[in-house]
Amino acid sequence: MTTPPPLSEPDPSALICPGDRVGLCAGCQRKTHRYGSGGSPLCQWCMEPVQEKWGAGVRYISTRG
Repeated sequence: MTTPPPLSEPDPSALICPGDRVGLCAGCQRKTHRYGSGGSPLCQWCMEPVQEKWGAGVRYISTRG
């Protein structure tokens, strides 16, 4: 597991997505690409232990139609 930077630093995904798709990580409240295609409720550092537990196939699927 990699050591995350300070919470004031955004997830790298937030730097490359449109501003309207940026939101706060559900785990640590770091800015991340949360909304729209490719978004996730967790930043890469919060998602890492989840993927270790559940496998690389775990991903967020929106329940909105």
